[in-house]
Amino acid sequence: MIYSESSAAAGTDPCRGPADHAASHPQGAARAPVAWTELGDMLATEVDSDAQARLARSSGARMHPPRFFVHLQLEGEGIVRQDGREALLRTGDFTLCDGVRHYEISCPSGSRMLVVGVPTVKLRRHIACPESLAATPMRAATGVSGLMSGFLRHYWLQCRHGLDGESAEQIAAAVLDVLGAAYSQVPRTHAERSSRGTAHRIRIINYIHAHLYDPDLAPAQIARACRITTRYLHYLFSDGEATVARYILVRRLEASSQALLADSQRGRTVTAIAFDHGFNSATHFGRVFRAHFGVTPREYRAQVRRADPARCTPGVPLHL
Repeated sequence: MIYSESSAAAGTDPCRGPADHAASHPQGAARAPVAWTELGDMLATEVDSDAQARLARSSGARMHPPRFFVHLQLEGEGIVRQDGREALLRTGDFTLCDGVRHYEISCPSGSRMLVVGVPTVKLRRHIACPESLAATPMRAATGVSGLMSGFLRHYWLQCRHGLDGESAEQIAAAVLDVLGAAYSQVPRTHAERSSRGTAHRIRIINYIHAHLYDPDLAPAQIARACRITTRYLHYLFSDGEATVARYILVRRLEASSQALLADSQRGRTVTAIAFDHGFNSATHFGRVFRAHFGVTPREYRAQVRRADPARCTPGVPLHL
């Protein structure tokens, strides 16, 4: 059976949940509803652009019961971020993320990614603390994770060619067994460290997003608010590819780039938008923006609007 995002809007989707507050998406094919294919009590969809990835994420966040999502890179490269960690996925690699908490997906044009939603309650029978493994990359070239990658890709191919419902459900159970076996291979020291730090990391990320536009937001302030030491704060981020300060900077740049293209901000200056998003110097904002996107804020605004005047969200892949 196929469930689509449009049926959720009409009130007929059994996976419907809270209203979507995601940003509007570019015009074109990416506006089409996301079709989720039922695989037993799992759901799956395939995306091939940043816009489709955002649609899949927003529709997945509304699903009931809550789900974790397996992101498997079918072609090209993609990025999944959660809890301050970043998983760079190449063909065949996969990772997990918690669908009820904030996460980000980058799936540039020319890549394809399979997204599989697994009910959280069911996943916990196979992985004791999946939160601790969010955005941990699992490589297709190694051990059981390689077996899992090939198994899931072949399973998805067979489902798309009309695998009967009973067989699909039986194989779905086997997929979860292999997934659990793959994550059991993650070094125990990493899992223990992640488990201990998961609650702190989630609280830190939530605090950062709640105070993102405060120009005084800094590691010392975050540590005090979360009742941990600054040293421990940096330690929790040390297994990712971004420091705390870098994480804050990139989130502000992403938000300000969206504001530069938003119709509601069309009449506002670049400086005003920069100050709204936690920057206290227009010169500094211009410098870091150019270092991140390759163009100045004004050039970015003009360039994207020339390419697609109706566009109100950026399509430039964002990397830490």
